Amino acid sequence: SAAHEGSPSRIGAAGFARGPTISRRRIGSSAAGDAGEVSMTTHISAAQAAEIDAKLMGPEYGFTLEQLMELAGLSVAAATREVYPPKTHGRVLCVCGPGNNGGDGLVAARHLFHFGYDVSVCYPKRSGREPIYARLVTQLETLGVSFVDAAALTSPGADDDEQKKTLATSYDVVLDGVFGFSFAGSPRAPFDALLDLLNPARSPPPIVAIDVPSGWSVDEGDTSPGKSGARPDTLVSLTAPKLGSKTFEGAHHFVGGRFLPPKLAAEYGLVLPEYEGADQCVRMPSER
Repeated sequence: SAAHEGSPSRIGAAGFARGPTISRRRIGSSAAGDAGEVSMTTHISAAQAAEIDAKLMGPEYGFTLEQLMELAGLSVAAATREVYPPKTHGRVLCVCGPGNNGGDGLVAARHLFHFGYDVSVCYPKRSGREPIYARLVTQLETLGVSFVDAAALTSPGADDDEQKKTLATSYDVVLDGVFGFSFAGSPRAPFDALLDLLNPARSPPPIVAIDVPSGWSVDEGDTSPGKSGARPDTLVSLTAPKLGSKTFEGAHHFVGGRFLPPKLAAEYGLVLPEYEGADQCVRMPSER
């Protein structure tokens, strides 16, 4: 989500938008032109995402943090349901960080419960900044969703093989809602150990990343040494795909968060995939 991990609002340290960055691809005919016309999908920077969120929650558009978080989490749950149906991937672990990206994960967890999944949540650093987070926890607790202690995941046994076995055998899919687009620096405990469990070297279950894979640079993608960071199978970009998602190589890339007013999209020159019917997520056209 366009969420700041250390601020009471959904926005980050907003910069001035310099105009959208565009990725071009050729598609079929459209109402606007001839067959073979080049279509464009906009990729936005962290600063642009922050500005858009600020405008959404400003007086002109009138959204609240809670509304945006609810719609974002619903879109993540819908994408998860499309790729990993409960009949084949019924056990879901939602790993949630302390900011609004974690809040999106908590909302997604609630919807996944109602979609028929066996949902567990790891939420080790609960935010006390706004009442919304406590309400989201209460909603999950009243459903009987289990909360898993981070230590139980990161230290279940004496060796790495035991940790791998615990995660891979206990869950069929993992939602990564640890850090949002404005996180910078190195993760601290217990999130460093949790992210290590999601590293591809650990052979984790399929991962659904919320907006930005945790640990990635929003504008540059995986900048870790040797590009050894997370490799989610599915990415749900919220509002619009971020610049760093151009390096995403997983099988499933969605845009979600169906709340962007056309006027605001036009202001930023956003060109995005079109949603169908009542869908809450839409697949990105192939970039390869």
